[in-house]
Amino acid sequence: MAAPDPTELHPTTRPDLTNVVFLAYQITSNLIDVGDFTYYDDEGRGDLFETTNVKYLYGPQRLVIGRFCAIGPGTEFLMPAGNHPMVGPSTFPFTMFGGDWTDNTLDTFMSIEQPGDTVVGNDVWIGRNATVLPGVTIGTGAVIGANSVVSRDVEPYAIVAGNPAKKIRRRFDDDQIASLLASRWWDWPIDAITEHATTLMAGTPDQLARIAEQHHPHRPNVDERST
Repeated sequence: MAAPDPTELHPTTRPDLTNVVFLAYQITSNLIDVGDFTYYDDEGRGDLFETTNVKYLYGPQRLVIGRFCAIGPGTEFLMPAGNHPMVGPSTFPFTMFGGDWTDNTLDTFMSIEQPGDTVVGNDVWIGRNATVLPGVTIGTGAVIGANSVVSRDVEPYAIVAGNPAKKIRRRFDDDQIASLLASRWWDWPIDAITEHATTLMAGTPDQLARIAEQHHPHRPNVDERST
């Protein structure tokens, strides 16, 4: 078998990797969209990502994750439904308690601007125990350091770390990043990705650009904000 089957829970080419979970197979929530080959390392615990690692998933905001992302153990996504109002004197969530508190505050609560979807691009590596705050967009090719708290958008191919996460450096220069994003290698047919895996791992953006001219995307990408 040339490549793992993304429609199976674990990599079919490595039966021993039972800690590696292809999330597109596991996810059931219509508020989460995950691309093929994106995996979470659950360290063999078998916990469900959408309930263990995604908090306050009540909508309407969604979590959108692209293809070929690697998500480390203990990573958490905090969704906007867990936010408390901060526009007035108190941050107490009166609306959630029902009764007159809900009746008296629901219209006010609904009028408060909320963060949008949380979006992770393609080929993003998120280190263990990282926390992604509500409404953040992490660009394609970014690297998130272990134990980081991502409170702001991360540009494509940036490396960030810390609490709050700050940019350490970019992986490539402007022209190279533009070339990589234009290649959209994550949308190539899987046979082409398999054939050129060595270049993807250790080649240059220029080499990848030349290969990309020979291939065409076979499926739409995640939200354009992630690229």
